[in-house]
Amino acid sequence: MRDTYHIYLTAEERRAVINSLIDLRNDLISRGKYTDIIDELIIKFTKAKVKKIKIKEV
Repeated sequence: MRDTYHIYLTAEERRAVINSLIDLRNDLISRGKYTDIIDELIIKFTKAKVKKIKIKEV
């Protein structure tokens, strides 16, 4: 059985994740390794729906 996880990120966090994946991809390319999995993750993050939620401050 496959578990499903949801991650809620702010716009800044989302941008940081995508930039980190791009940096990792560039590093792998420079070392001559495959980047298929990283490419899929970048596509998933860029196509993911943005859902606005309200956070209650305590």
